[in-house]
Amino acid sequence: MIIEPLGPAGGALPGPVLTEITALYATNHAFFEISGDFPDPHRITVEQVARALADELAHDGAEVLLARSAGRLVGLAAVLAHHPDPASGDPDPWIGLLLVDAAAHRSGYGSALADHVEDRFRAAGREAVRIAVLDGNAGALAFWKARGYAFLRHAEDRELGRDCTVLRKELRDPPAR
Repeated sequence: MIIEPLGPAGGALPGPVLTEITALYATNHAFFEISGDFPDPHRITVEQVARALADELAHDGAEVLLARSAGRLVGLAAVLAHHPDPASGDPDPWIGLLLVDAAAHRSGYGSALADHVEDRFRAAGREAVRIAVLDGNAGALAFWKARGYAFLRHAEDRELGRDCTVLRKELRDPPAR
């Protein structure tokens, strides 16, 4: 699997990449039914995805990583170097979104992408990483807990006030793989 940062070319995201990302989002309509991020999770448009990505990248220290296998986009991770609200006092980086093509769930791509994100934060000297899992997303909660993320608190997300569970993982020495 190859992981590369999503970078705007001349201030705009390339059309073919946006089309790929939109197709990736569209495979995950069950998640987007829970999240409410799009008006119709069964009809996600390139324009909606472009706005969502622009919103993600507008945060200082934000990055979107694309995961490819055999040239095909299989996953995406949106990460934040720090909490978007400086007043939060939160010292940890965040995983804002980790999305894998629904047809490739349970193929190891999500774990490999999460490993990559954790390794990058660890190499940068970060002590821990956080993620907020939306209530009702039992599969994601089980995935992150199995990866060693521990319950920190219940909260509402900053964007839409959705109920979620905030998890945190200490980034000590990397686990044996």
